[in-house]
Amino acid sequence: MAESILLPLPHYASIVSHVVRKLSGFYLPGETAERKAFGMLAGSPGPDGYTVSAVFPLLVNMRGQDGYRQDMDELVDGFAIPSETPNAQRGWIANPDELIAIEEICDAHDWVPFGNYHTHRVPWEHDPVRDSCTRLDRMLAAESGQWTFIVSAVDLHRPSIRAFYEGDNSCEATIRFAPQLAGSMS
Repeated sequence: MAESILLPLPHYASIVSHVVRKLSGFYLPGETAERKAFGMLAGSPGPDGYTVSAVFPLLVNMRGQDGYRQDMDELVDGFAIPSETPNAQRGWIANPDELIAIEEICDAHDWVPFGNYHTHRVPWEHDPVRDSCTRLDRMLAAESGQWTFIVSAVDLHRPSIRAFYEGDNSCEATIRFAPQLAGSMS
């Protein structure tokens, strides 16, 4: 398990710009028009952790489609803390075609898809910053082998990002920011 994650500033900017664009209501052609952002991170493992080499914003949320809706409804109803966002609009299920394309790019560059990111934008009375994993996040990330990056967008002028192994708030990585690294893409 990594103890630190090196995140080149251009990749951090890519994540933040994806979040700001989605929360501002600007969508790409074919993108699910929702005020939430999800994506994948890939890179290389090292002795102290991972180095992010690529950011892959996800475009299509399959959550509302038949065959996925009922399962996600049950998970959200069972594990989510009530919020101003209706449960039927919470959660993300990645399009398998997008995931296959990411895997192919990773294979071509010898990268490992090691993490995913998503936004928390609604402050809660007991958690006004929303920069850690919820019970639902933990349940969905359990035994995934993935780092869950939470992008707190409660204040869009001051977003923050934290990473937790398999959504476990007690297993947090230190995110170190760095200039662009050779071989990276965003």
